[in-house]
Amino acid sequence: MSTNLGAIQSELFSQKLRDKFEVYEWRHAITILKHVFTQEFDEIDEVLSNFELRKSSIVAGGGGKSKVSGYIDGELYSRDWTEKQFKTSVKVDEEEFITPTHKVDCVKGKIALDIEWNNKTEFYDRDLNNFRLLYNLKAISLGIIVTRTTRLQTEIFKPLGIAGKYGSSTTHLNKLLPKIDGDSAAGCPLIVFAVKPEAYVNDM
Repeated sequence: MSTNLGAIQSELFSQKLRDKFEVYEWRHAITILKHVFTQEFDEIDEVLSNFELRKSSIVAGGGGKSKVSGYIDGELYSRDWTEKQFKTSVKVDEEEFITPTHKVDCVKGKIALDIEWNNKTEFYDRDLNNFRLLYNLKAISLGIIVTRTTRLQTEIFKPLGIAGKYGSSTTHLNKLLPKIDGDSAAGCPLIVFAVKPEAYVNDM
């Protein structure tokens, strides 16, 4: 278990959100979000408080974006968050080298948020490196990752017979925390929201 659990500052979020998500922070990210980016804080709190891990969303087949990710970023897009790829470059003497970043799922102001529901764990490395670079360039003030707790595998997915869709090598909390504690995001303040089994709703 990470030693960076924002156990005190996470109480700034609503109880409804904390009932559904484990909340972690690094480098005072929750305080920064709450007191410097008030609107973004309120919008994230509202969207995640209203989130439900619906059975119909996780048993659905097919490729492409999951319904879980689609709900979260769709709700944020309706609040003027946007998908964004930052244009960055490095200049050495008179020669300029274009160094494009990966797209960030949801950006508003100087807050960057990525959703990693069921991707390969390498996507965590991509996100954290992206946050590090953008923070160093002063393009963002903090990064946020929304993912899932490892407990979902045994408490929800296995009983539903869908554990094979969510393997141990995909994006879940136990794969993310060591990367952050290993300083993969360097000085960038971070918040992690991980969906808990308590968010599950049988809507079928």
